[in-house]
Amino acid sequence: MGLIFEETSAENLIELRGVDQSYGDTKIIGNLNLLIENKPMQGQFACILGMSGCGKSTILRYIAGLQKPTKGTILVKGKPVSADNRVSMVFQQYSSLPWMTVLDNVSLGLRFQGVSKKERDEKAMEMIQLVGLEGHHNKYAQYPSLSGGQLQRIAIARSLMSNPEILLMDEPFGALDIKTRLQMQDLLIGIWEKFNPTILFVTHDIQEAVYLGDDIFIMKHAPSNFVKKIHVDLPFQRTRATKRLPRFDQLVHEVEDAMMQIDSE
Repeated sequence: MGLIFEETSAENLIELRGVDQSYGDTKIIGNLNLLIENKPMQGQFACILGMSGCGKSTILRYIAGLQKPTKGTILVKGKPVSADNRVSMVFQQYSSLPWMTVLDNVSLGLRFQGVSKKERDEKAMEMIQLVGLEGHHNKYAQYPSLSGGQLQRIAIARSLMSNPEILLMDEPFGALDIKTRLQMQDLLIGIWEKFNPTILFVTHDIQEAVYLGDDIFIMKHAPSNFVKKIHVDLPFQRTRATKRLPRFDQLVHEVEDAMMQIDSE
């Protein structure tokens, strides 16, 4: 147990080797390993499940370069994490700058890259239309002018503006009502099919993980590591009809059983 590290002939996109994380005398993560291979022009959608506090969000912060482990190695495309890696992150908390408009939020990355205002506004408007925010571009990115779902659409659009190879998503739909959450799941599937990034998606929702993911990685409680990988053998193109398939229900039950078994160990 604790090893999800399957070497293949494909290029390795993300590697975590022998990772430990301690805070004082408390070890949160112990000997964690993970490998996500690179699939150009296709990408992957990997979901991470586990108990609260087991370190799911910490793993995303490692890959984003926001945190270093106490011990171990983090590699992106075979190299240590750096600002040159094309990695973007969407948080559960709304991360838009409320004193800026939707347009300015979405184009913020291009502004830091020195792109002219005309060009960045044109590109940002295309992305705003893609995520369904057309007509809201001049509104300030704050609640209640915009709903929670609209604020997360801004975060996704801003992340995609840098054309990332890796998109990290930390329970991005956790605070949304059920209808908005379902709409955002379908939006994300459309974006993934269009841009083909590799997405690492943290969630507590088993049905969401089965609907979105190619593979589901399950973590045990602290000191945590990955203890099971479940491949989601559903049609590549997902629609709501996918949720009506007998195999969908079977996979949900398989993941539920795996989670309950881990918690009982």
